[in-house]
Amino acid sequence: MTARPFRFGVSIQTAATRAEWSEKARRAESFGFDTVLVADHLVDNMLSPFTALLAAADATERLRVGTLVLNNDFRHPALVAREAAVVDLLSDGRFELGLGAGHMKFEYDEVGLQFDPPSVRVERMTESAEVIRRLLDGETVTFDERHYHLTEHRCFPVPARHVPLLIGGNGRRVLTAAARLADIVGFTGFSQVEGNTAGQVNPTHFTEAGLRQQIDWVLAAAPERFDGIELSTLVQGITITDDRRAAAEDVQPLLPMLTVDDILSSPYSLIGTYEEIATQLRDRRDQLGISYLTVFEKDLEPMARLIELLS
Repeated sequence: MTARPFRFGVSIQTAATRAEWSEKARRAESFGFDTVLVADHLVDNMLSPFTALLAAADATERLRVGTLVLNNDFRHPALVAREAAVVDLLSDGRFELGLGAGHMKFEYDEVGLQFDPPSVRVERMTESAEVIRRLLDGETVTFDERHYHLTEHRCFPVPARHVPLLIGGNGRRVLTAAARLADIVGFTGFSQVEGNTAGQVNPTHFTEAGLRQQIDWVLAAAPERFDGIELSTLVQGITITDDRRAAAEDVQPLLPMLTVDDILSSPYSLIGTYEEIATQLRDRRDQLGISYLTVFEKDLEPMARLIELLS
């Protein structure tokens, strides 16, 4: 496996004014980040993604912008393709589209959307991803499957270049779909506990061993595509410390299913000195192919220092 160059993203939720949002985007660019990303939730204190991303692109020069990730159930794929094409056009080709199957039941309940079982949501997202990919590639699409039906539909505008598609998640079904359809596979390491409104998660693949298993799923699903897929992780937190074990012991009560050693090995919880973490990230890229790293805004500054070490 030839190591890809690192890419770095930061997920930003909100700002109170246009000036504040623009400044956040410019700051990320000045710190060496490659991408500003916005999630897609029907909650307070989170901007709707497409308009926010276009404003971020307008405030910067080279920064890419993307969704991490759109909830597929909130929009028809024909509308997603059209919005994506416009953002890509008006950002001079700096957009990447991230898509997910949706997982927070309370959002569905609040707006009266049916919250189907995971298998149905993933099946629907998979159909949507195929439709979106074909539309963004300029096809006239006729599609007649279980969830979506299109007849000789085209997207306008048609992007002048390939818009990268990221599919992110944790389960085998969604990662199999990502292997077949996406340019970027995004790993999260955990799943939301279905129906839980307090943010409880099940860290089924939060360890390096868990990530290895998921990468094996991607390889098995699409071996012929695997070398061309970019692999990404969404880092939940960075802790800079000279005592890795003590810091992991502090975190462990929040993840009682995991041991301290599990947390120390996790690709999603980076603990150590800057130099230790940089070494971990290089090793993980060289051994597993993880080259695209995204953090939340709270970890923007420590990640900026790591970008310096890894550049």
